[in-house]
Amino acid sequence: MHPENVFVGIDVSKDQLDIAIRPGGVRFRESNDDAGIQALIPHLVSLKPQLILLEATGGYEILAAASMRQAGLPAHIINPRQVRDFARSSGVLAKTDKIDAGVLAHFAEALKPALRPWPDEQQQELAALMSRRRQLVEMMVMEKNRLAMTFSPRVRRSLHTHLQSLQEQLKELEQDLDDFIRRSPVWLKKDQLLQSVPGVGPLTSQSLLAWLPELGTLNRKKIAALVGLAPLNRDSGQMRGRRTVWGGRARVRPPLYMATVTACRVNPVIRTFYLRLLAAGKNKKLALTACMRKLLTILNAMLKQHQPWCPHTPVNP
Repeated sequence: MHPENVFVGIDVSKDQLDIAIRPGGVRFRESNDDAGIQALIPHLVSLKPQLILLEATGGYEILAAASMRQAGLPAHIINPRQVRDFARSSGVLAKTDKIDAGVLAHFAEALKPALRPWPDEQQQELAALMSRRRQLVEMMVMEKNRLAMTFSPRVRRSLHTHLQSLQEQLKELEQDLDDFIRRSPVWLKKDQLLQSVPGVGPLTSQSLLAWLPELGTLNRKKIAALVGLAPLNRDSGQMRGRRTVWGGRARVRPPLYMATVTACRVNPVIRTFYLRLLAAGKNKKLALTACMRKLLTILNAMLKQHQPWCPHTPVNP
């Protein structure tokens, strides 16, 4: 079997990895832990596959994918929605771990998605810190909601104690994030460039650095599509449907949205653009989405050109 013709699909769950190899239809299973992954890697290395596809599964795929990339294997994590759409288009309606592994291998063989650069250790650490920050904030919101719905003095004391602990952890983590970025001259420079834009604060800057490392390396259409802000056509025959945005990196959009809301008040370029859209009859939601896209492309161009914000000499997005 020629190495260039080997494709591997790996369905990931919390405890196990289901592996399918094309062509040949070989299927087997390993445990999703250090022992299982280390047993799997030599076998995959011997196959010299062109591509290994793993489905994003809430983080359970990270250890296997990172270990494979460190071993020089072409492992790639893919959005599960793409895989399910491909399965349905192929007539595969049933869903089991073995079937999913086979669909992943078939997807890799048929479409050969491009292999993206794997984030380095520092990038992974920054993303992990930002993910932990989001978890702490979500836990605080849940505890505050519980506090509003209980009248038991003991339960309220427990909730107040937990909220205080979470607040302290959040404060410490935010300091760690700030220190982490300041220790890297490259990240510090990017952070300063991003925060030079009116409306962009530390949280938005840190979110972009952690979850959108491609910022400043792609053109404006590709970066908008990557975040899920590129308008997509809905046309058929003579019918011209409404353009919509969807998909992309959901984690990036909330902080970018909040930055855009602020920018519509304090950033002269974004505010002028927003008011012009409203005057043209666009509704506020559509206008805000367009402003998000404009702000993102401006930030992308600034990092690409290493140029800080200046309202009198606007950056060409």
